[in-house]
Amino acid sequence: MTFSTADASSNHHSLRAELETLTTEAFRPELSQIDRLSTLEIAKIMNAEDATVPTAVATQLPRIAAAIDAVAERMSRGGRLIYAGAGTAGRLGVLDASECPPTFNTDPSEVVGLIAGGPSAMVTSVEGAEDSKELAEADLKELSLTPDDTVVGVSASGRTPYAVGAVEHARARGALTIGLSCNAHSALAAAAEHGIEIVVGPELLTGSTRLKAGTAQKLVLNMLSTITMIRLGKTYGNLMVDVRASNEKLRARSRRIVALATGASDEEIEQALAATDGEVKNAILTILGGVDGPTAARLLEESDGHLRAALAASTG
Repeated sequence: MTFSTADASSNHHSLRAELETLTTEAFRPELSQIDRLSTLEIAKIMNAEDATVPTAVATQLPRIAAAIDAVAERMSRGGRLIYAGAGTAGRLGVLDASECPPTFNTDPSEVVGLIAGGPSAMVTSVEGAEDSKELAEADLKELSLTPDDTVVGVSASGRTPYAVGAVEHARARGALTIGLSCNAHSALAAAAEHGIEIVVGPELLTGSTRLKAGTAQKLVLNMLSTITMIRLGKTYGNLMVDVRASNEKLRARSRRIVALATGASDEEIEQALAATDGEVKNAILTILGGVDGPTAARLLEESDGHLRAALAASTG
């Protein structure tokens, strides 16, 4: 099928009209002379703008919490958390997913970030990728979705075809779906089981949704992954007891975490980590529960990785 210049013009006119209805694309005439202000004045305006984002997130906390509980339930059964987005939204999803293995010792396959256009789109714009629902469907088919999986479509506008297509495909496959956008009454939220709309208002630079909208998305993704991992027993209090000690800084942090959790001496900590192959959670259990390494591993397995439950079992 070929498209004429008239077809292209009509499509552009239609898209322009659609964008003009979006809060994230709105023009702010009061900032039309911002380039004439001093650097400090612009910085103050940006800082004041950014300060409004947490308030916008706060209005959606009940929806966010409900979504997290649903994600955690499925992940406890072996499901995966999958982010899908284009441009800045896609990059934020990939970033959040990539930080879960070192922080929570998850397998890279457990939290996945999909970006329209593939890995190269992280640093280079891939023209047209965000406009394809079919591309999202193809990317998800490679993951062989199950009903225990969760797909989070992320899009500032809430209309990006890649994100909407990902949610529609996932929902048709019985997976849990979440739509995260920054406009009210968005197609993305409507397509998802859990719609989260963080309305941050027009941007400092018209349509530059890497600003407030990007900040809002980052805050919500932080909540989705972090609180889900807390619910899954990946922490003990506010300590990252599943941290993967893959470098010197993290090895030092591992020892500090064991110390904070147990109050043990350096010598005891080294002995516990040696007995548990460096596993922080297991080391804490050997010290607080008075058990050996193999017993700690067994108790944690029986407790689905929840340290408090394993401690209760060790002392009960």
